[in-house]
Amino acid sequence: QVQLVESGGGLVQAGGSLRLSCAASGRTFSTYRMAWFRQAPGKERDFVAAISWSGGITYYADSVKGRVTISRDNAKNMVYLQMITLKPEDTAVYYCAAPQSMGATPVRVTYGYGYWGQGTQVTVSS
Repeated sequence: QVQLVESGGGLVQAGGSLRLSCAASGRTFSTYRMAWFRQAPGKERDFVAAISWSGGITYYADSVKGRVTISRDNAKNMVYLQMITLKPEDTAVYYCAAPQSMGATPVRVTYGYGYWGQGTQVTVSS
């Protein structure tokens, strides 16, 4: 059973920064792609960023490109999301996600992932 636990969310003023963390357990973490999604109230869960198993390939949503950096530490089974220049529209619950299998799965959509954390709230005040 894969477990993903996010942390690092909070209340921050516009223009501020946050670093989210995701602790993974339950399988060989280093062989799987990992991702972050977010969901604002009343909206669908949207892709934010993803990182390949080695960390050598990263993917970003256009809405966060240049302001967000995804990284991972396979020795610690951790994935991070560094966010800068935060905007009120970044307010959402942020989820860490992992695919259910090692096969080719879509990167930027929720059905490409079978394991989800409980989420961490990020609130950006104007």
